[in-house]
Amino acid sequence: MVAALSTSFTVVLAARVVTALATGAFWSVGFVVATAAAGPQQATRATGVMIGGLTLANVIGVPIGSFAGQFVGWRGPFWALAALSALAAVFIGRFIPTHEQRATVSLRAEFGALRQGRLWLALSAAVFIMGGVLATYSYVTPLLTDRAGIPAGAVPFVLIAFGAGALGGTTTGGRLGERRPMVTTITAAAATALVLLLMIPLSTNAVTVTVLVFLMGLTGFAVNPVVTALAMRFAGDAPTLTSALTTSAFNVGVAGGSFIAGAALDSSLGVTGPPLVGTVIAALTLLPLIALAVRSTSGKSRIVAHRTAAPAHAPNDRPARTPSHH
Repeated sequence: MVAALSTSFTVVLAARVVTALATGAFWSVGFVVATAAAGPQQATRATGVMIGGLTLANVIGVPIGSFAGQFVGWRGPFWALAALSALAAVFIGRFIPTHEQRATVSLRAEFGALRQGRLWLALSAAVFIMGGVLATYSYVTPLLTDRAGIPAGAVPFVLIAFGAGALGGTTTGGRLGERRPMVTTITAAAATALVLLLMIPLSTNAVTVTVLVFLMGLTGFAVNPVVTALAMRFAGDAPTLTSALTTSAFNVGVAGGSFIAGAALDSSLGVTGPPLVGTVIAALTLLPLIALAVRSTSGKSRIVAHRTAAPAHAPNDRPARTPSHH
């Protein structure tokens, strides 16, 4: 609302920074609430639903906001977002319990979760998979127009195909990852690297490149809910800091992958540089995932923090007392 009312670019920019901070905090806490409400057996699916909501917002909200801004001015989307945020706050206040059974965890216990080697493997996988996908996606427009010959006006439709694939990937990954997390993530990461590699020789055809862009979203985003749920599991009874780190890991991957791909785009590789960079980064995702798979067959479980006695009327907060498993 501050951005919508302001006439100063500095104020608008500051409002956007504050909004970004609030959004990051929302997702960090939201993952904890969602997995706690769903229970340990459906934590991965709940994470997939949350990420799917974020993906759907980008697929639908960004084009609608851009389209609406052309007719009602740039303030219109900000007013709409303010109204939707207020509505979301009402629903959160109405349906999210104010008192839940939860572990008594100190700040030291939260930071104690960072000693988990498996946690850092999951976070590394999050960095690499997003870095690989976004390295290619961030610069896909010149690939579509200059190499595939797609008109600039048709590019948004290809981007919608990516969004549809990403939505399908989060849903599929969330469901399959509940029972076979390592098989799901390793298969999806390998498929992502293959899709990005095929984009180099097969991006000269409009139909083929559109299918590959769709598959890039489908396979790449299938990894996200699983590695997020794994990181939360490895954190044991100290999930809040871990949830924030997972969100940060995705953003680090986006920033790092886009930066490297931008340099490749300016090199002699040209428009094929970003998918080549994306292929390498996505392939690196396999390293921490394979390490996790190996560790899951050896070693012992360890609980990061311990739960205090719990009241009987709050049975839904079970993930916090579920020990992490290899």
